[in-house]
Amino acid sequence: MPRKRDGEFAGNKSYLPSKPCAVCGRTMTWRRAWAKTWDEVRYCSERCRRNKRAAAAPDTSRDD
Repeated sequence: MPRKRDGEFAGNKSYLPSKPCAVCGRTMTWRRAWAKTWDEVRYCSERCRRNKRAAAAPDTSRDD
């Protein structure tokens, strides 16, 4: 059986790319389902996608 080269996925997920969720900050690891759209993936779950406005809302309080 041929060995995989260093840096290739061989069942070890530490080699897969990851990034934080835009809402909760949880680390998302690359999935095959996201292969074509990995650059556009911003949310770790449907719940975070629905709550995106709460995280993106700017602080409107003013300290004058």
